Amino acid sequence: MILIIGILAAIAIPSFLNQKDKANDAAAKSYLRNMQTAEETYFTDNNTYTATIGDLRTLEPALNDVPNPGGTDPKAEAVSDIKRDYRVSATSKAGVTYSIARSSTGTTTRGCDRPNVGGCSATSTW
Repeated sequence: MILIIGILAAIAIPSFLNQKDKANDAAAKSYLRNMQTAEETYFTDNNTYTATIGDLRTLEPALNDVPNPGGTDPKAEAVSDIKRDYRVSATSKAGVTYSIARSSTGTTTRGCDRPNVGGCSATSTW
């Protein structure tokens, strides 16, 4: 009986931990989409992509609940042209940093820094 319980636990625990990491990554991705919306709203009001995290949190109070409490803070930054591009990023509890960037041509890309970990695909996009 104990052997059966041990085998079931050996199967279930890794699966549970993997699901937990995926949930933490999903929280970071959702947070990031909210940051993207707040960044676009900031641009509509100010005609520039120079919002700080504080500015984004003022526009979207849900951003006060960070996906990785006590860890790496989310970031919002203009990349090269404050009127045409930006990058926002957030780190999950699993330690994967996700980002959304808008290029000066208007193209939006999504990326992550740890392929094959949690919800980060092998191609570094999500």
